[in-house]
Amino acid sequence: MDDLLIIGFRTVFLYVLIVVILRIMGKREVGELGVIDVVVFVIMAEVAAFALDSPDQKLLQSIVPMLILLVIQLLSSLISLKSKRFRDLVDGEPTIIIKHGKIIEQEMRKQRYNLDDLFQQLREQQIGSVHEVSFAYLEPSGNLSVFKHDDVQPVLALVADGVMQSRHLALIGKTESWLETEIKAQGIQSIEQIFYCTFENGELKCQLKEQYQ
Repeated sequence: MDDLLIIGFRTVFLYVLIVVILRIMGKREVGELGVIDVVVFVIMAEVAAFALDSPDQKLLQSIVPMLILLVIQLLSSLISLKSKRFRDLVDGEPTIIIKHGKIIEQEMRKQRYNLDDLFQQLREQQIGSVHEVSFAYLEPSGNLSVFKHDDVQPVLALVADGVMQSRHLALIGKTESWLETEIKAQGIQSIEQIFYCTFENGELKCQLKEQYQ
């Protein structure tokens, strides 16, 4: 009976603790969880299961690992907020799967993404043919973002968080030297000063970081 009371108390306590931790970690949909989030959730579930399976062990032995996991997640979120390179390393970047109606087979293989998955996600967005698609991006979350030929086309970041996006420059047919020249023509001394920069309607648009505004 004592064990049942302990398990019942721990169940309620851990439920409340995990809810509080998840609230602190922030609101994100399940499909948008990053790799670190998933790892934290899996380990947290194992720690909670251990606390319930071993009522003779001190509850503190489960609370401490959970709090450590919370700190790890908060630190990683802070680093991700400040560093584009860290975000790309941990979560990955969107991948172009379809470009102007043509499936990019090399990217499909690299992402281990097959045609059945592609066609299913296209059907879910009421798109019957790849030839209707101007661009389709496989997001880090696994969702497929699709732009049809008559839609407003996606605008790529040429600079994000002070980091030049060379791959995006290549996609619009521009070079790094072109971007550096254009930025200096706007009176911006360094790419590191830029928070966000795009090329829209033949015009380079830059937003400086707060400390440089």
